[in-house]
Amino acid sequence: MNALVVGAGAMGQWVGEILQSLEQQPAVSFVDTETATAKEAAASIGGDAVTAEPTDSFDIVAVAVPIPVVGDAIRQYGHLATDGILDVSGVMGEPVAEMERVAPDCERASYHPLFAPENEPGNIPVVSENEGAVIAALNDALTARNNHVFETTADQHDSAMETVQARTHAAVLAFALASEEVSPVFHTPISSELSRLAKQVTSGESRVYADIQETFDGATDVAAAAEQIAQADREAFQELYEELSGTATEPAKK
Repeated sequence: MNALVVGAGAMGQWVGEILQSLEQQPAVSFVDTETATAKEAAASIGGDAVTAEPTDSFDIVAVAVPIPVVGDAIRQYGHLATDGILDVSGVMGEPVAEMERVAPDCERASYHPLFAPENEPGNIPVVSENEGAVIAALNDALTARNNHVFETTADQHDSAMETVQARTHAAVLAFALASEEVSPVFHTPISSELSRLAKQVTSGESRVYADIQETFDGATDVAAAAEQIAQADREAFQELYEELSGTATEPAKK
């Protein structure tokens, strides 16, 4: 059994490790736009690096590339899969549609690990089609690493990402932009947690966060909500707060 991982970054290497842990122990190869990156990934797990245009077929093709190029990667390499094809890009609508188009007879799955590889384990939503032995083995391997794998739909996932990623990141980054440096002795539990989150978000790769903001709506909603709060007078502010906290009371009946 053999497998091709398209994209040899941190997530691609993680996928390679998952594939190698399968009972069939497939030989894993990497392909990447950067040949040196593919070679490094291959060396890290004892796999191989292949040219940018492989012609051999693979039992499994796994796509682990940034969101903006996932469709292109599936179109370029998906036809090489004979048994199963999957992606871990972080969006599901386009990959699910493209995998069905290029590999209609294969088992197909779109996974989204909701964590960076170094923060495993965590939640992993998946949209699967034509599920069989390949996807079952992958799910078992992920679960064995204490991850929570759960079925969803592409629409449900992509809609959820508008809040858990686009809106969340926008809110945290807006706080980081608006806040000023203060002595730790002044921090409240809430402000210290927001400061921690701001440092965590800004310690990642800007490209990844830009991809998310470009793909999922949400930032404009956060901006509109902040403007609503900023423009609210005392009474309007309290009404908003009570509505959010569930403490709003209905007017007394006459």
